[in-house]
Amino acid sequence: MKYKNIVFDFGNVIGKFDGNYILEQFCSSREDMELLIPVLYRNWLDLDAGTIDYEENIETTAALVPGRLQATVRDFFRRWPEYVRPIPQTYELISRLKEKGADLYLLSNASTYFAGIASRWPILRDNFSGIVFSAPVKMAKPDPAIYRYLFQTYGLNPEECFFIDDLKANIETGKKLGMDGIIFTGDIKTVGKKIEF
Repeated sequence: MKYKNIVFDFGNVIGKFDGNYILEQFCSSREDMELLIPVLYRNWLDLDAGTIDYEENIETTAALVPGRLQATVRDFFRRWPEYVRPIPQTYELISRLKEKGADLYLLSNASTYFAGIASRWPILRDNFSGIVFSAPVKMAKPDPAIYRYLFQTYGLNPEECFFIDDLKANIETGKKLGMDGIIFTGDIKTVGKKIEF
């Protein structure tokens, strides 16, 4: 293999994050969904960056919707991770990489809430040598600081790392810091060729 360390993003690489699908599990009315979507997701980037408090955000968000939907808002913020669906081809890749002796790391933008429950995902708990979520460290991709935090925390040489992320800006920052990578589209064969796997 060409790289010693493989660094994964989580959302849309390991688990499928589909905002509409997730909200459909809490709300069956199209009219209510159209009302809720811009409200529920309005602070998502700030939650990922750890610049606002998750619990406070639940209450400020609930206050923005009609009373009949406030319980839905609270339920959504407590249970949305249940509806992040595994991406099977990535699970298979992770298993094969572990068999080959690669060290796996996670670098993902995520709220303090998701970071706190991520160990419920066996794929993360059982296969990764190190995990960095954005909100707990109050840095988020594509800020170079969170990449340096990953490298320094786990003693990684960027040139020995390969990054798999679904967003171009996140891959570009990694490359500027010496870490090669690929924009993930679900095409595992292309990933395999890139890492000479």
